[in-house]
Amino acid sequence: KLSTPELEFKIVPESMVSMRTLSERLAILSVERIAEELVKMLATPHPSMAFRLLDEAGLLPHILPELSALKGVETVDGRVHKDNFEHTLAVLDNVASVSDSLPLRWAALLHDIGKAACKRYDPSIGWTFHGHDVVGSKMVPSIFARLRLSQEEMKQVRKLVWLHMRPISLVDDEVTDSAVRRLLFDAGDDIDALMILCNADITSKNPAKVARIRSNFELVKGKMAVVEEKDRIRNFKNPISGEYVMQVYGIPPCHEIGRLKEMVKEAILDGVIGNNFEEADAYMRKRAPELGLNEK
Repeated sequence: KLSTPELEFKIVPESMVSMRTLSERLAILSVERIAEELVKMLATPHPSMAFRLLDEAGLLPHILPELSALKGVETVDGRVHKDNFEHTLAVLDNVASVSDSLPLRWAALLHDIGKAACKRYDPSIGWTFHGHDVVGSKMVPSIFARLRLSQEEMKQVRKLVWLHMRPISLVDDEVTDSAVRRLLFDAGDDIDALMILCNADITSKNPAKVARIRSNFELVKGKMAVVEEKDRIRNFKNPISGEYVMQVYGIPPCHEIGRLKEMVKEAILDGVIGNNFEEADAYMRKRAPELGLNEK
């Protein structure tokens, strides 16, 4: 089985040819059976081996065309981009070496699937893949639905794919408390998994580049620890509840309540006020008149 390549079984050339020839017969297998084998492949110590065999057998385009689309390189004006399929397999093995989490391994496998749709060539800077994190995260639900995989795990995988560029990108200018708060808020309980994925995503062969990125990565981690200790954002819960707003202003459920709570949340994430009831309450009362709300 492709899910047990670490046992060092060899697929003889004749069998590989037959697999390629008969690859379209995958359609006779149930989706559940295919998904089960994919999960087994992901759970191996070196999952890249199984997915590379899946590709060599001509099966990958039939099962995960989004991943197959990352294969190959293109050169324009002497500038070439990396093979994003090979990069993905390296990231997957990096994650597998430190975590048994299945959702995290799925995120590693799918983290760059948006790159095929986002690939552009700019003569001034070379190849770009701007927005691939957002595009890729939007592709995750359809993949999980097609394979009939857990919707709860899908949500975690989608979030990790969406955020996988954020920690490193924070240091492009300055690691502000506000940016770190927003990362902690967006990631929530998945922040530790996200940091594992981001660290695994560092696969450059350029030692100087790796040293710079890892230095930036450690800077972000240090800032996160300070902000989390001070502001308790990871499991953020708005200090102001909808019930409290209705009580203070004597109003029934309405759109303004959500807008006012959003104002309070944004003020906390921007560092305008602290993450506590007293400051949130004072800020709420200050901003409420802008929405036509007056205390009863």
